[in-house]
Amino acid sequence: MKFAIAVFPGSNCEADTHHVLTSVMGQQAEYVWHATEGRNSLDGYDCVVLPGGFAHGDYLRVGAIAAISPVMEAVRAYAERGGLVLGICNGFQILLEAQLLPGAIQQNRSLQFRSQWVHLRVENDQTPFTRAYERGQVVNYPVSHGDGSYFADAATLAELETNGQVVFRYCDAQGNVTPEANPNGSSGNIAGIRNRRGNVLGLMPHPERCCEPILGGTDGKGMFESVVNALVTA
Repeated sequence: MKFAIAVFPGSNCEADTHHVLTSVMGQQAEYVWHATEGRNSLDGYDCVVLPGGFAHGDYLRVGAIAAISPVMEAVRAYAERGGLVLGICNGFQILLEAQLLPGAIQQNRSLQFRSQWVHLRVENDQTPFTRAYERGQVVNYPVSHGDGSYFADAATLAELETNGQVVFRYCDAQGNVTPEANPNGSSGNIAGIRNRRGNVLGLMPHPERCCEPILGGTDGKGMFESVVNALVTA
């Protein structure tokens, strides 16, 4: 399988993502610069990843400038054709600003940068990104963000819940969803969502940072295994 990793000025997780996709998962991966133009410029790729970082210095709002970068026209067209798109941390913020996912990201409720391991409960295991997990399973991912509080109005939150679009939720080690387990104040403890069609996923935690034992955990590997298996069986 061949993955595209979109790179913006200020991205800083693209090499981590490339390493996981190639050295850990044994797949092909290429960097695609943000200035790449053309709605069909992502043809030939099986999945597009928007990695973490601070695209364009996070000026205006996190992800706001990146959302109007030339490559996003191709990302939007790729998603419209049913292609798999994964946005991690800053990539999630970009997908929200580009309106490929509903809602918005705000500054952490604590007004402090959070860099820590968190527990996540898998709310939907029937997506191309989560089939290696089980619904209700608790996984351990790291987070690293100052702007990570997911927000949406009541109607949007209700729609997300009704349609099974909430994919990950912050919880404690036993799977209980509590305010104390929420590192940033996200509405409903939401850590990751998908679009209605199910081919676009965004999440604040970093699966690429927990795919090898040397990094302290391997729970993130399940996400990339899910994607590869979904592509093989498509």
